Amino acid sequence: MDGAPPLPEDLRAMLEAVRRVGRPRLVGGGVRDWLLGHAPKDFDIEVAGVGFEGLRSALSPFGPTDIVGRSFGVIKVRDGSGSEYDFSLPRRESKTGAGHRGFAVEPDPALSDADAAARRDFTVNAIAIDPFTGAVIDPFDGAADLRARVLRHTSPAFSEDPLRVLRGFRLAACLDFSLAPETAALCRAMAPAFAELPLERVWGEWDRWAAESVRPSRGLSVLEATGWIRHFPEVASLRGTPQEPDWHPEGDVMDHTALCLDALVSHGAWAASPAGRRRMLSLAVLAHDFGKPPTTVRAEKRGAMRWVSPGHESAGGPLADSFLGRIGAPLDLIPPVRALVVHHLAHHHGPAGDFTDAQVRRLARRLSPATIDDLAAVMTADALGRPPLASAEILALVERLRARASLLALEASAPRPIILGRHLIAMGRRPGPEFKPVLDAAFEAQLDGVFTDEAGGLAWLRTHLK
Repeated sequence: MDGAPPLPEDLRAMLEAVRRVGRPRLVGGGVRDWLLGHAPKDFDIEVAGVGFEGLRSALSPFGPTDIVGRSFGVIKVRDGSGSEYDFSLPRRESKTGAGHRGFAVEPDPALSDADAAARRDFTVNAIAIDPFTGAVIDPFDGAADLRARVLRHTSPAFSEDPLRVLRGFRLAACLDFSLAPETAALCRAMAPAFAELPLERVWGEWDRWAAESVRPSRGLSVLEATGWIRHFPEVASLRGTPQEPDWHPEGDVMDHTALCLDALVSHGAWAASPAGRRRMLSLAVLAHDFGKPPTTVRAEKRGAMRWVSPGHESAGGPLADSFLGRIGAPLDLIPPVRALVVHHLAHHHGPAGDFTDAQVRRLARRLSPATIDDLAAVMTADALGRPPLASAEILALVERLRARASLLALEASAPRPIILGRHLIAMGRRPGPEFKPVLDAAFEAQLDGVFTDEAGGLAWLRTHLK
C-alpha cells in the first residue's frame, strides 16, 4: 500500500512539531495493519534524534503529557478531544535476568532505523513509515512476510523474552498467519521459560486470543508447533483422543475443537457481540470437549463397537475450571464457561428433541450467569465442527430450544423468583430460618409452571402455607 495512512489532524499537528526537533516514524501494529489493508486501531510514534526532555517540550502544547516511564522513554499525550498517542524514543535492551521483565532498557536517540527495529519481536512488527513522505522502512523484509502471512522472528534476541511465544500464538489467530519453521524451532527451545512468565501476562494473551481472533485454530497450531501446548494439558490432551468416524469424520478431538472455534468466530453474531461475550464463548467452545480424553472408551453402541465418551459434558466442568485457573482468567468468567461446557449437549436431552416450558426454565436457571442464547452459540459451533457431516437436524434442535426460550422471554436471562420474602411478611410471617424452604418451594413450583405471575404465586403461597 502506497503512502502513509491517513492521520487524525491533531496527530498530524503533533508530528509537525516533533519533526522540528527529531525524526518521527510510525511504528508497530498500526503500520502492520495499514499494510494489510486494515484501518489502524491506534498509532505509535518513535522519535529518533531528540532526548526525552526535548520530545516532551515539543508535545506539551497539545495537552497533558504522561510519563509512562522515563527509563523506557515513553510519553503518552492526551489532546482535548480525548485521543491518546504514544511517543517513544528508540531504545536498546539487554538481558539482565530471567523472565519477561529481566531487561535493562536504555533510550538511545542516536539509534538508526534498522537498530531500532531489531528489538521488535516479529518482522511484520518491525516495519516503520515516514509519516511525511510515506516511505516504508523495512530492514528485515517484513513486507514479504506480510504477503506470505507468516510470523518470523526478527533476530535471535527473540529468545530473551518468553512472552513473545504467546504473543505469536495470539497474533497468528488474530491475523490468520502461520509461524515460520525456524521461529517454531526457536520457540521449542524456549519452552522451559514459560514458568518465568507472570500469570497476568499469560492471561493477557489468552484474553485477546479469545476476544479478537479471526481464526482461533491458528493459535492452537502455534502452541502445537512450538511445544508450548504442554503448558496447557487440558488442551494438549485433545490431540490423539479418538472420535467415532461415523459421527466425527473430521478427525480427533483437537481437530474437532479447532473447527468449532473457527465456526464460532465466523458467525456474525459472535463478531457483533461485546468483547466480554466473545471471550466467554471462545473459551467455552475451546473447553466444551475437555471431558472426552478421560471418558473416551471403545464400547458397543447401535449394534457396533464404537468410540464413545459417556458423561464427558459433566467431566469437562472441573477441567474447564482448572484450565481457566491455569491461564489466570478472572474468577467471574469461570461459572458461565463451566455451565456452558456441562450443558453443551442439552439439546439432545429433550424427548424427541422437544422441550417443555419447565425444562427450558430449569436449563436457563442452571446456565446462569450464561444464557440460553450463549448455549445456542456453543451448540451451533459444535454442530458445525464436523465437516463434511451435515448438521441440519442438530441445528434445527438448537433453533427449537432457542425459540421455546424466546416464547418464555428466557433466551437472554434466567427466570427470577416471583415470590419473595416481602410476600411472606405481607402475610404476617416474621423473617426467620423457615423463610428459605418456603421460598425454595415457591421457586420450584414456578419453574414447573404451577404459576406464572404474582397473583398466581400468591394463591399458591396461601395454599402452601395452610
